[in-house]
Amino acid sequence: MQSALALARDLIARRSVTPEDGGCQALIAQRLEAAGFRCESLRFGAVTNLWARRGTARPLLCFAGHTDVVPPGPLGAWQSDPFVPLERDGRLYGRGAADMKSSIAAFVLAAEAFAQERPAHSGALALLITSDEEGPALDGTVRVVERLKARGEAIDYCIVGEPSSVSALGDTIKNGRRGSLSGRLTVRGVQGHVAYPHLARNPIHVLAPALTELAATVWDEGNEHFPPTTWQVSNIHGGTGVGNVIPGTLELDFNFRFSTASTEASLRERLEAVLRRHGVDFGIEWLLGAKPFLTRRGELVDAVADAIRTHTGRTPELSTTGGTSDGRFIAEICPQIVELGPVNASIHQVDEHIALAELELLPKIYLDTLRALLP
Repeated sequence: MQSALALARDLIARRSVTPEDGGCQALIAQRLEAAGFRCESLRFGAVTNLWARRGTARPLLCFAGHTDVVPPGPLGAWQSDPFVPLERDGRLYGRGAADMKSSIAAFVLAAEAFAQERPAHSGALALLITSDEEGPALDGTVRVVERLKARGEAIDYCIVGEPSSVSALGDTIKNGRRGSLSGRLTVRGVQGHVAYPHLARNPIHVLAPALTELAATVWDEGNEHFPPTTWQVSNIHGGTGVGNVIPGTLELDFNFRFSTASTEASLRERLEAVLRRHGVDFGIEWLLGAKPFLTRRGELVDAVADAIRTHTGRTPELSTTGGTSDGRFIAEICPQIVELGPVNASIHQVDEHIALAELELLPKIYLDTLRALLP
């Protein structure tokens, strides 16, 4: 099997700050078509997506990832140009090196090698690549899943190439993710002069006792697969900008990261009950960003874990921590999803990088997983 380094370098060199793709998917499609894949470019709004499939039978194993990257930040803080891949001290540097162009390069190398090794393999192999993972995620994987669902295409196993490893490649795989429920709370008061508080109703004062209770609330204890649900305030604003006016309203943004021990409905009901109990006059705009999903031990988890042990000697820890991923959308049509990718210590940071040794092992782990699940 060829090295994934050359392809990773080529992908990093393409400026694909979300939602741009920078020509990455066209390059990927060209290589996959040569390996017998049927490639579809699916564009929704400003977002480019690639669905590439080889074979029509079941089971279908899908590699999923994204070609878009976050902005590099201040260029002067980087030791080298973030879009000019550079090898230094056993690492490959560049924006997207860890999140997640190296994983995509490893996907492609594994898929090419597998197609050559087993041209008449059982089942089917696919890649789902988007350029809208780091952005709003409105026209990317979620829209591709809707298209697949409408035409009756289901996925049996999915490996998402997100950087899941903590200290060394394969020490952790994600077998699920928490849900994300956000809200914008508006507290209604009565504006007035600070010298005449009896003629006003200060929404900051009204909310304060409820906010204290919400911050101290234990929403659940989690379970064997998920940590406890958390609630955090991310923004708060009230006031007119001057010191002698009691504000008429207050706005507060918050987020739940919730386990399967709670539901969207239960969290909404409990939060609103606290506000009502404290006499808060309020309105809330709710947004469900993701439902929690979980893949229990089974064929996919076992195959990935076995491949990791073969090539690294490590037994991976199963984890559901961290933020959301596009796995939340794929879970609509796929019962078994894991995330396996490089060490995540440098993602979204200046001087993002991947160890060259990881880049050599990752396609081998993916290839062995294919061998186990599509004999």
